[in-house]
Amino acid sequence: MNMKDLTRRDAMALIGATAALPLIPGLSTRAVADIALGAKTVTTVSDGNLVLPLDFVFPDVPQDELVALLEAAGQGAGGAVEPDCNVTILKDGDRVVLFDVGSGPNFMPSAGKILDNIDAAGIAPEDVTDVLFTHAHPDHIWGLLDDFDEFVFPEANYYINQVEWDYWRADDTLDAMPEARKSFVVGAQNRLSALEDVIQFFNWGDEVLPGIEAVDTRGHTPGHTSFAIHDGSESVHVIGDAATNSIISFAHPEWPSGSDQDTETGVATRVALLDRLAGDQSRIVGFHLPEGGIGHVEKDGTGYRFVAS
Repeated sequence: MNMKDLTRRDAMALIGATAALPLIPGLSTRAVADIALGAKTVTTVSDGNLVLPLDFVFPDVPQDELVALLEAAGQGAGGAVEPDCNVTILKDGDRVVLFDVGSGPNFMPSAGKILDNIDAAGIAPEDVTDVLFTHAHPDHIWGLLDDFDEFVFPEANYYINQVEWDYWRADDTLDAMPEARKSFVVGAQNRLSALEDVIQFFNWGDEVLPGIEAVDTRGHTPGHTSFAIHDGSESVHVIGDAATNSIISFAHPEWPSGSDQDTETGVATRVALLDRLAGDQSRIVGFHLPEGGIGHVEKDGTGYRFVAS
């Protein structure tokens, strides 16, 4: 079953079924990891986790090989994966930068935990000075507003790729979207509408904020953006959903992901990104990778592997 072929009933059943599934133990109780980058600090804070059936996430790959790879790594029990959700925070002098805002309470019951955990990083919501969005999928942007439609991070400046904004805001996006993803469009348009008077735009290649470069990783969504945080000769790459599984995305980056809106472009982006990251050995933060999402990429035969650190 491909995500593009799901009915809205299928999608709502998928989300609703997660209410009966447990959280990953201990995941939503702390800021899970941090990196020193010169005088800067990069911290990841848990927003909880998702629970997704394998045939929803990787529908068009060899299923026997998929299950064997996941089971060898202790994943895929019960025919589902439970990807972490890691919100990245950069502390740079007086600047506190959030990369994405999590899913809030209305996507999956196992996610939307950032406000439970952000104090573990020594940060209050009003301390956040800037929010940079990788893309506008629910688990990355639905946490923008509280129950009263007020900004959760009220003092922040907000930035998004112009391509991503234009795509979700276009009049024909809802009609063109497969039924299973129509709620994604409605949710994105609601949050982006709230940002209309304050949003600031960037393009790939721009220095969005001092030392933060916007990197083209389109495919997962049309304007999906990763961010390279630079300090002298060192860099940390916040890769968003360019790679979503710590085993499959690396061992077989050429396998299509059911969560990519453009699977062909997603594959090309993932292969090129992993090849570059394996070559320069920059540290990465993946939104859905384990151990706070922090690690690096190594070449492994014809594929790659994620090494948490």
